[in-house]
Amino acid sequence: MIQNSNVEYLYNEHNIWLKSWLRTKLNCSYQAADLAQDTFVRVLMRRDELNMTQLRKPQAYLRVIAKGLLVDHFRRKDVERTFLEALSHLPQPEVISPEAQKILLETLQQIDYALDRLPAPVRQAFLLSQLEGASYQEIADLINISTRTVKRYMQKGFSQCLLALA
Repeated sequence: MIQNSNVEYLYNEHNIWLKSWLRTKLNCSYQAADLAQDTFVRVLMRRDELNMTQLRKPQAYLRVIAKGLLVDHFRRKDVERTFLEALSHLPQPEVISPEAQKILLETLQQIDYALDRLPAPVRQAFLLSQLEGASYQEIADLINISTRTVKRYMQKGFSQCLLALA
């Protein structure tokens, strides 16, 4: 198993490479350093699952973890950009305070992450209903499923959202 000293070795040997690789993806050395740090935190969290002797390609292993973190990072940025764009279209009397904006953005990111964990047809049905205002019958016709299945999908979608906000 990977011990803390093995993680330290992994960090010492590959941290500079990982930050450089992330910097090419992000064009920001500060964000690259943050994501590299998060990558090694993930390694520490998984150290009991791994055997250092089986880790033949440590850079490939680190890259897989970092890619997952990059996907999450870009998803959060996309949600944030969309949210801020929507806010910019609000009439002046309806402008939301910075504190409320932060809370709403964090909530949206949690819901986005939760919905991303659903199977694609469930997510599609849920988003058609909640974002497009499609009726259950319209959804059933669009994705070629029964309205009963749409109802089940909607229950799964709402349950996932509630779990994310709990």
